[in-house]
Amino acid sequence: MNLFAAEIQHRLDALRVAGLHRELRRVASPQGRQIEIAGRELLNFSSNDYLALAKHPALVEAAAKAARDFGAGAGASRLICGSLAPFHELEEAIAAFKGTEAALTFSTGYAAALGTITALLGKDDIIIVDKLVHACIVDAAKLGGAKLRVFAHNHLADLEEKLRWASENKTAGQTLVVTESIFSMDGDAAPLREIVALKEKYGAWLMVDEAHATGLYGPNRRGLAEALGVSDRIEIQMGTLGKALGASGGYVCGSRMLVDYLVNRARSFIFSTAPVPAAAAAATAAIKLVQSAEGKTLNEQLWQRAVEFKFAIRNPQSAIESPIIPLILGDESAAVAAATKLREQGLFVPAIRYPTVARGAARLRVTLTAAHTSDDVATLTRALGDLKSGISNLKAP
Repeated sequence: MNLFAAEIQHRLDALRVAGLHRELRRVASPQGRQIEIAGRELLNFSSNDYLALAKHPALVEAAAKAARDFGAGAGASRLICGSLAPFHELEEAIAAFKGTEAALTFSTGYAAALGTITALLGKDDIIIVDKLVHACIVDAAKLGGAKLRVFAHNHLADLEEKLRWASENKTAGQTLVVTESIFSMDGDAAPLREIVALKEKYGAWLMVDEAHATGLYGPNRRGLAEALGVSDRIEIQMGTLGKALGASGGYVCGSRMLVDYLVNRARSFIFSTAPVPAAAAAATAAIKLVQSAEGKTLNEQLWQRAVEFKFAIRNPQSAIESPIIPLILGDESAAVAAATKLREQGLFVPAIRYPTVARGAARLRVTLTAAHTSDDVATLTRALGDLKSGISNLKAP
């Protein structure tokens, strides 16, 4: 074994000892309430496909038609020769859906965050982020070179303190606050009304990641910003197309000037080959479906499952904020062992560990979808009950 191989093996062994080693599990089926792994059908509580659209016939047919009409690939970055019609149709649909002047799509949500933040901020600017924002936002903040400050999770007094500091210390630069609307690992909601009021008080910009809220909240299911009536007071709305919308990719929406600027300055957009046209067409079909009567029904089914599960785990007073329910164990190895026991019973619930969450905050992360039934919730509840008898620190939110 050469020196390089020896060092990598040493690092892998250290991950295993710490309970942090990960592996890819081959799934031999579409996403759905059941998935096939290693020849077994498992009841799936791991997916962000909240409205069960990933294999919906309308999305599948839209993707197939786009592949037939526009081919399998885009050929180049969109500024070279790859700006195919399905991308423009998708961006028009997103802007209309979100009620903004314009939208721009990226290959992933990660690329959307990275391109947007680094395009808008430089060394003379300040970025203030919630402690629990997604890794893509943290990476973008570090890469952009702006002064980075972190406020305690959903802690308005701490945010105001950071904003006050920024207003006293910046010169010609800008201040950008970034938060998620629904947090991906805890399932709780940001106090967006209050955050909007604070950023306006101190003259800052606000970027909100609606990845886990788009399609689920508000009268038109646009997201939490719509539900709380603050959409028009947020400069930058970001989200993904691969969760409730069942397709893939990321987007940023806001003013026409913002989008025009990102087309010219967002490096993850400029220097990436455009996504496959089939994905764009599927996302457009999903946006139409979310706004339909069927979309409303799927949304209601999802929230009914969330209510049932939170009641079943004897936490009926908990706010039903999202279909994400973390079950905290703390120890990384214990989380892996618990997930393994559930798989043995035919349930797929992922163990979430550092660096996705803080050290010592490992958990099982249950996500519910519109495809789940009341019987599925009951099956999961029974399995968790059996598990809890052997794990004293397993607790729900």
